[in-house]
Amino acid sequence: MPRIIYITSDEQRFEIEAENGATVMETAIRAGVPGIEAECGGACSCATCHVYVDPSFAETLGGAEAMEADMLDFAWEPAPNSRLSCQIKVSDEMDGLVLRIPVRQS
Repeated sequence: MPRIIYITSDEQRFEIEAENGATVMETAIRAGVPGIEAECGGACSCATCHVYVDPSFAETLGGAEAMEADMLDFAWEPAPNSRLSCQIKVSDEMDGLVLRIPVRQS
């Protein structure tokens, strides 16, 4: 199983084994990672699961689709490496993926 690393705004580090096919949001919620609120439950209709993707995984993950990009306009301090964790499906290629959680969600 791939290992996803979540780093909170206060530098807490959570290394979680994730199931292929799950989203990184679902993985974080199941593991109790703080800072990912996921108010819409993964429907890509809010920006409360916003994360910053480590640049070394940008090519592996690719960019946000149009709907996700629109929702990122509502995220707290979006950046070029911003993604909604509900839109990132776990795969073996993501082993070691590092995601930073912003100070707050929108």
